[in-house]
Amino acid sequence: MDLQSSIFELIDMRSFSNLWYWIGLAVLWSSASHWAMGVPYDLVVRARRIGGQAEQDLLDIVRINRNRVLYIVDVSGLVLMALSCFFFTGLAIMGFFYEVEFAQAVFLLLFPVSLVMLINIRAARKLNRIEPSLEPVAKILMRCRIYTQIIGMISILITSLWGMYQNLSIGVLG
Repeated sequence: MDLQSSIFELIDMRSFSNLWYWIGLAVLWSSASHWAMGVPYDLVVRARRIGGQAEQDLLDIVRINRNRVLYIVDVSGLVLMALSCFFFTGLAIMGFFYEVEFAQAVFLLLFPVSLVMLINIRAARKLNRIEPSLEPVAKILMRCRIYTQIIGMISILITSLWGMYQNLSIGVLG
């Protein structure tokens, strides 16, 4: 037995039995639910509670992120959609048809994040149509955060069920 196979046997490079995969999944959804449309949740809470400069900061960062998201979507949205469909179709076929565990893991991580991106785009379009004031902006951002958390909970549930199924079907000894 050589050193490389000993290390891979010790670390267990399979995706769903690797602790780092689950830590990455938790960090991904934790940060995705904290940053609704690029705006940190604590800034929304602080703007509602304190007002004044915090409110102005919130409206400024929302305006900047809204314009940024809408510019990217308007300029290259169709190309990004085509590339992401190609990427996710390739991952899904490799993962679930050819049974490549790494492709399954990446698909289960990134596909729900693309749904969150669509929610962020929808929120940016809503924010573009309204008058920028604290209550409607905070309401849209809170709703965006709640939808992100719902997608995150469903994603973690499906990923954990699929990961347990994979670990049980492959077994401890491979």
